[in-house]
Amino acid sequence: MNESTPEPSEFDVLTAASAIVDAFAATDTQSYFSRFAEDASFVFHPETRRLNTRAEYEREWASWLADGWSVAACASSDQLVQTFPGGAVFSHTVDTTVNTAHGRESYRERESIVFRRLGDGELIAIHEHLSTVPDPADSSSAGSGTAESKPGAEEVAQ
Repeated sequence: MNESTPEPSEFDVLTAASAIVDAFAATDTQSYFSRFAEDASFVFHPETRRLNTRAEYEREWASWLADGWSVAACASSDQLVQTFPGGAVFSHTVDTTVNTAHGRESYRERESIVFRRLGDGELIAIHEHLSTVPDPADSSSAGSGTAESKPGAEEVAQ
Protein backbone atom coordinates (compact mmCIF):
# COMPACT_ATOMS: atom_id res chain seq x y z
CA MET A 1 0.00 0.00 0.00
CA ASN A 2 1.26 3.46 -0.76
CA GLU A 3 0.77 6.50 1.46
CA SER A 4 -2.07 7.77 -0.79
CA THR A 5 -4.27 4.83 0.21
CA PRO A 6 -6.93 6.26 2.53
CA GLU A 7 -7.18 5.28 6.17
CA PRO A 8 -10.41 3.60 7.22
CA SER A 9 -12.60 5.44 9.70
CA GLU A 10 -12.90 4.26 13.29
CA PHE A 11 -16.55 3.44 12.51
CA ASP A 12 -15.48 1.21 9.58
CA VAL A 13 -13.00 -0.65 11.79
CA LEU A 14 -15.53 -1.14 14.60
CA THR A 15 -18.08 -2.36 12.05
CA ALA A 16 -15.62 -4.89 10.60
CA ALA A 17 -14.59 -6.06 14.09
CA SER A 18 -18.23 -6.33 15.14
CA ALA A 19 -19.00 -8.57 12.15
CA ILE A 20 -16.21 -10.94 13.24
CA VAL A 21 -17.36 -10.86 16.84
CA ASP A 22 -21.01 -11.43 16.03
CA ALA A 23 -20.19 -14.44 13.86
CA PHE A 24 -17.85 -15.83 16.52
CA ALA A 25 -20.40 -15.33 19.30
CA ALA A 26 -22.97 -17.23 17.23
CA THR A 27 -20.42 -19.95 16.41
CA ASP A 28 -21.29 -19.16 12.77
CA THR A 29 -18.37 -20.83 11.04
CA GLN A 30 -19.10 -19.63 7.50
CA SER A 31 -19.69 -16.00 8.40
CA TYR A 32 -16.77 -15.91 10.86
CA PHE A 33 -14.18 -17.21 8.42
CA SER A 34 -15.50 -15.10 5.53
CA ARG A 35 -14.19 -12.05 7.46
CA PHE A 36 -10.57 -13.29 7.19
CA ALA A 37 -8.32 -13.24 4.13
CA GLU A 38 -7.26 -16.66 2.86
CA ASP A 39 -3.64 -15.78 3.71
CA ALA A 40 -4.49 -14.48 7.19
CA SER A 41 -2.26 -15.67 10.02
CA PHE A 42 -3.22 -16.44 13.60
CA VAL A 43 -1.19 -16.48 16.83
CA PHE A 44 -3.11 -17.98 19.75
CA HIS A 45 -1.42 -18.59 23.10
CA PRO A 46 -3.05 -22.01 23.67
CA GLU A 47 -1.81 -23.34 20.32
CA THR A 48 1.65 -24.84 19.94
CA ARG A 49 2.27 -23.16 16.59
CA ARG A 50 1.26 -20.18 14.50
CA LEU A 51 -1.57 -20.90 12.06
CA ASN A 52 -0.30 -19.51 8.76
CA THR A 53 -3.54 -19.56 6.76
CA ARG A 54 -7.26 -19.30 7.27
CA ALA A 55 -7.57 -22.94 6.14
CA GLU A 56 -5.29 -24.06 9.00
CA TYR A 57 -7.44 -22.20 11.50
CA GLU A 58 -10.63 -23.60 9.94
CA ARG A 59 -9.30 -27.14 10.51
CA GLU A 60 -8.57 -26.34 14.17
CA TRP A 61 -12.02 -24.78 14.58
CA ALA A 62 -13.68 -27.86 13.06
CA SER A 63 -11.84 -30.09 15.55
CA TRP A 64 -13.03 -27.93 18.46
CA LEU A 65 -16.61 -28.14 17.23
CA ALA A 66 -16.29 -31.91 16.88
CA ASP A 67 -15.14 -32.00 20.53
CA GLY A 68 -18.27 -30.17 21.67
CA TRP A 69 -16.87 -26.62 21.86
CA SER A 70 -19.08 -23.54 21.39
CA VAL A 71 -19.24 -19.98 22.63
CA ALA A 72 -21.61 -19.35 25.56
CA ALA A 73 -20.79 -15.65 26.21
CA CYS A 74 -18.19 -13.05 25.42
CA ALA A 75 -17.71 -9.37 26.23
CA SER A 76 -15.22 -6.82 24.99
CA SER A 77 -13.66 -3.94 26.91
CA ASP A 78 -10.70 -1.59 26.66
CA GLN A 79 -11.10 -1.26 22.87
CA LEU A 80 -8.55 0.62 20.78
CA VAL A 81 -8.67 1.42 17.06
CA GLN A 82 -5.46 2.50 15.32
CA THR A 83 -5.71 3.34 11.62
CA PHE A 84 -3.04 3.70 8.97
CA PRO A 85 -3.13 4.13 5.17
CA GLY A 86 -4.83 0.99 3.85
CA GLY A 87 -5.74 -0.65 7.13
CA ALA A 88 -6.08 -0.68 10.88
CA VAL A 89 -5.38 -2.51 14.12
CA PHE A 90 -8.23 -3.26 16.50
CA SER A 91 -7.32 -4.42 20.01
CA HIS A 92 -9.37 -5.16 23.11
CA THR A 93 -9.71 -7.25 26.26
CA VAL A 94 -12.09 -10.19 26.01
CA ASP A 95 -13.97 -12.03 28.75
CA THR A 96 -15.20 -15.33 27.34
CA THR A 97 -17.20 -18.33 28.46
CA VAL A 98 -17.29 -21.41 26.25
CA ASN A 99 -19.03 -24.75 26.43
CA THR A 100 -16.77 -27.79 26.16
CA ALA A 101 -17.23 -31.53 26.52
CA HIS A 102 -15.93 -31.04 30.10
CA GLY A 103 -18.30 -28.19 31.00
CA ARG A 104 -18.04 -24.42 30.89
CA GLU A 105 -14.74 -22.56 30.93
CA SER A 106 -14.22 -18.83 31.38
CA TYR A 107 -11.15 -16.70 30.80
CA ARG A 108 -9.86 -13.20 30.04
CA GLU A 109 -7.59 -12.54 27.09
CA ARG A 110 -6.25 -9.70 24.98
CA GLU A 111 -6.74 -9.73 21.25
CA SER A 112 -5.46 -7.73 18.29
CA ILE A 113 -6.90 -7.98 14.78
CA VAL A 114 -5.11 -6.37 11.84
CA PHE A 115 -7.29 -5.28 8.93
CA ARG A 116 -6.40 -4.54 5.30
CA ARG A 117 -8.56 -2.39 3.05
CA LEU A 118 -9.69 -4.14 -0.12
CA GLY A 119 -10.10 -2.38 -3.47
CA ASP A 120 -13.80 -1.80 -2.82
CA GLY A 121 -13.04 -0.18 0.57
CA GLU A 122 -14.14 -3.21 2.61
CA LEU A 123 -11.90 -4.24 5.50
CA ILE A 124 -10.75 -7.85 5.82
CA ALA A 125 -8.79 -9.33 8.70
CA ILE A 126 -5.26 -10.43 7.82
CA HIS A 127 -3.88 -11.28 11.27
CA GLU A 128 -5.26 -12.15 14.69
CA HIS A 129 -3.21 -12.41 17.88
CA LEU A 130 -4.58 -13.65 21.19
CA SER A 131 -2.66 -13.49 24.47
CA THR A 132 -3.26 -13.97 28.16
CA VAL A 133 -3.92 -11.10 30.55
CA PRO A 134 -1.72 -10.99 33.64
CA ASP A 135 -3.58 -11.30 36.91
CA PRO A 136 -3.36 -7.85 38.54
CA ALA A 137 -3.37 -9.51 41.99
CA ASP A 138 -0.12 -11.27 41.10
CA SER A 139 2.26 -8.91 39.32
CA SER A 140 4.71 -11.79 38.83
CA SER A 141 2.09 -13.84 36.96
CA ALA A 142 2.82 -14.65 33.32
CA GLY A 143 -0.90 -14.68 32.54
CA SER A 144 -4.28 -15.85 33.66
CA GLY A 145 -5.44 -17.67 30.52
CA THR A 146 -5.54 -21.44 30.46
CA ALA A 147 -3.86 -23.75 28.00
CA GLU A 148 -7.27 -25.24 27.29
CA SER A 149 -8.99 -22.02 26.19
CA LYS A 150 -9.83 -21.63 22.52
CA PRO A 151 -8.92 -18.48 20.61
CA GLY A 152 -11.02 -15.91 18.89
CA ALA A 153 -13.44 -15.16 21.72
CA GLU A 154 -14.63 -11.61 21.35
CA GLU A 155 -17.52 -9.19 21.29
CA VAL A 156 -17.35 -5.56 20.28
CA ALA A 157 -19.52 -3.24 22.36
CA GLN A 158 -20.96 -0.42 20.30
